[in-house]
Amino acid sequence: MLVKDTIAMAVATALEQAHRDGAISVDSAPDIEIERPNNPEHGDFATNLPLRLARAARANPLQLAQLIAERVQTGPEIASVAPAPPGFINFKLSEQWLQQQVEAVRAAGDTFGAADVGAGRKVMVEFVSVNPTGPVHVGHTRGAVLGSVLANALEAAGYDVTREYYINDAGSQMEAFYRSVWARYRQALGRAAAMPDNGYQGDYIADIAAEIIGTDGAGFLELTDLAAIRQIGDIARAKMVALIRDDLDAIGVTFDNWFSERRLFQNPDSLPSDYDGPGDYDRPSDYDRAIARLRQGGHLAERSGALWFNSIALGDDRDNVVVRSSGEPTYFASDIAYHYNKFAARGFDRVIDIWGADHQGHVPRMKAAVSALGIEPENLTVLISQMVTLKRGNETVRASKRTGDFVTLRELVDEVGKDACRYFFLARAASTQMEFDLELATRESSENPVYYVQYAHARNASILNLAVERGIDFAGASVSRLTHPYELGLIRTMLRLPELIVQVAENLEPHHLPHYAMELATAFHHFYENCRVISANPDDNDLTLARLKLVAAAQVAFRRTLTLMGMSAPERM
Repeated sequence: MLVKDTIAMAVATALEQAHRDGAISVDSAPDIEIERPNNPEHGDFATNLPLRLARAARANPLQLAQLIAERVQTGPEIASVAPAPPGFINFKLSEQWLQQQVEAVRAAGDTFGAADVGAGRKVMVEFVSVNPTGPVHVGHTRGAVLGSVLANALEAAGYDVTREYYINDAGSQMEAFYRSVWARYRQALGRAAAMPDNGYQGDYIADIAAEIIGTDGAGFLELTDLAAIRQIGDIARAKMVALIRDDLDAIGVTFDNWFSERRLFQNPDSLPSDYDGPGDYDRPSDYDRAIARLRQGGHLAERSGALWFNSIALGDDRDNVVVRSSGEPTYFASDIAYHYNKFAARGFDRVIDIWGADHQGHVPRMKAAVSALGIEPENLTVLISQMVTLKRGNETVRASKRTGDFVTLRELVDEVGKDACRYFFLARAASTQMEFDLELATRESSENPVYYVQYAHARNASILNLAVERGIDFAGASVSRLTHPYELGLIRTMLRLPELIVQVAENLEPHHLPHYAMELATAFHHFYENCRVISANPDDNDLTLARLKLVAAAQVAFRRTLTLMGMSAPERM
């Protein structure tokens, strides 16, 4: 249990006691919120319950604070409880308890900060999901990092997490991609071929065509256009998915599932477990089941030869087509079937989608569709990853030097490295637009937050390595010697990580992690600069051993934080 939860329970018990004593008279009390004061001099935690209770209790908030505070039963965690104007109750942690947390952190190791708020509930985080018609670019990369770190935090908080990439491999965009590769294939073999009007012009299309010629030769020229497009399309799609997978691997983003959109239109009971291609299977598919459920609920209507979803009745600003008059399902229809699959077919308790800014208008109708399928719309959360502007100093980087078009993930990683990519994309809330400064990301100075944090860990590791070289064994050291303000300050900062993991999991705000990493690095640097760890004075031996134990605990906190962010923890810089 988090110490703030322990305090909240103690406050609740004190309020009940005050009510039984007749000192406070209220019919109901608001939820008890325990926060960290902005001014550390006020203590480690505080509650404004008396202020929020004053009107209902018809009492002065400071008087209420005094009545509650004097009834709080403190455990080993709390050193003092004090009312404060205009109506707060402040709590200060016990120095002895803080010291003992050094032992607890070291014992926890890689599980430090783990919680059970998720209680094993099944959560899917679906993110990136770029159409396999081109490489991943910088805009997609932000969502990739956010989804990756959010999934890590949810797992640490006790959820059963599945990371999924939705391969949009059905529909008109894929058809244009297939025809584009077919045209470049023919051109490369000296045959006349026009690119489709909506085709993809990037150099990577010609590269894929050349690879197909290298492995499969010119045999596709002997087929009809439709047969060749289908076969070459499948090869090109697999190559593009492999390229996307490799690019995402370069920034440490991996998935448990790569889910093909085409599977939604096949009978899942007939699909082999390793299915990753087209085929003709019996209905009903997830798509058919989803459409049938909407039809049974009266949520569909035929108009002008098309099939419409009545989303206005469910709070959207307009109705939406699910099947065109041509009989072709829309992108929205696929999305409905996909979410039916997530909730009804695979039984996820909660689904978190991370979409780009261009999909923001799609959120209300998706919520409406989920509701129409009989699923609680609160179980679907859509996070919008806003746009990214690349800067090099004061200059905006608008295009790739290599292609003259968008900047790809691979180019960004090649220039600034995986860790800088992840930290900088994570450092702003997903809902805000951001600037990524390429110069700052590669600067080896304390101005670069990535360098600052990793240097703190490297400094930490060098101290422990020195202790090993000198044969110093601090396993049995007493932590009671840790009384310096910067020692206790470092411990306090380390103990914020468990709270933060729960906060990130509950609010879906992974951008708090890099800010915490900076705070941890700052606390460690202050400790290092003010508290000599390995002393040459024999009289300081006990203090040296205690401080080495603190450094080892700090290393646990550093590595846990960096691992959650998907970053490396270098021992040398």
